[in-house]
Amino acid sequence: MLLICPHCRKHHDIDEKRIPANVKMAKCRSCGKPFKLKPSGTVEVLPDYAVGARKKTPGTRKIGVSLSKGGVGKSTTAVNLASGLALAGFKVLLVDTDTQGQDSFMLGVKPRAGLTEMVTGEVKPEEALVQARDKLWLLAGGKSLAGLKRVIDRKDFGGELTLAESLAEIDKQYDYVVIDTSPGWDPLTVNVLFYVEELMAPVSLEVMTMQGLVEFLKSIASIQKYRKEVTLKYLVPTFKDDRVTKSMDVLDRLQELYKPILCDPICYNASLSEAPGYGQTIYEYAPGSPGAQDYRKLVRRVAEDDSLLR
Repeated sequence: MLLICPHCRKHHDIDEKRIPANVKMAKCRSCGKPFKLKPSGTVEVLPDYAVGARKKTPGTRKIGVSLSKGGVGKSTTAVNLASGLALAGFKVLLVDTDTQGQDSFMLGVKPRAGLTEMVTGEVKPEEALVQARDKLWLLAGGKSLAGLKRVIDRKDFGGELTLAESLAEIDKQYDYVVIDTSPGWDPLTVNVLFYVEELMAPVSLEVMTMQGLVEFLKSIASIQKYRKEVTLKYLVPTFKDDRVTKSMDVLDRLQELYKPILCDPICYNASLSEAPGYGQTIYEYAPGSPGAQDYRKLVRRVAEDDSLLR
């Protein structure tokens, strides 16, 4: 049967016969929190025949792709994670909170409006949303976000909830909301951390990025004082190059320190840098490339379904 942790929604496929009759509690191997096995309803239990058919957990999963250092592959990861989940059959919203607006360029779309116009009420949500691919919608970023940051700063209170309040009108329509953040630490990044529940940090295998990760973890801790729901759940090594000794040393260090949340690395692949120039995802530009294979693995990890995108 399948047990689903009520805290982190992790699936545990176990043999019902191995559970002693007198056991009333279980401990999630993913988040480490205990939960009741009985009474029914405290934890979701699915029969064996439903395990293979289960494609997603109930409710919208909100994932922020973030790190305070630039040049680590955040936008590449956000776009290819979101598009990969859409290819797998999920309904996905990609939100770009970076003033560079790279997500639109990478997907080959030119929105007339985006996140700023929706939050400020200049347009309705349906006018700001752009369907970039089948089952994939985009709320574009861009230079106008600089004005949105000033709007947030001028609020006397509740500024950190601006994004959450705006997305509350539409996020329930989606299985996943993936948010691409800008480097650094600004009001919009704080807004993202007050909205998402899961964080994914792409970490390029460079010594300086390790320092950026440490600072980012401190920033997360400061937010968790007020919002305990947000958790760093995925650490994604990027630009892995077996030819670079220092790169492998950094990966070994990450495995030593963060093994429970460490994902399979994204290897350096020219196709990943070439695809945006054609307005294509890696699955469209080079579906058989190592980069496409690596991001398929990431999609399977996030969706907790090893059968996807095979």
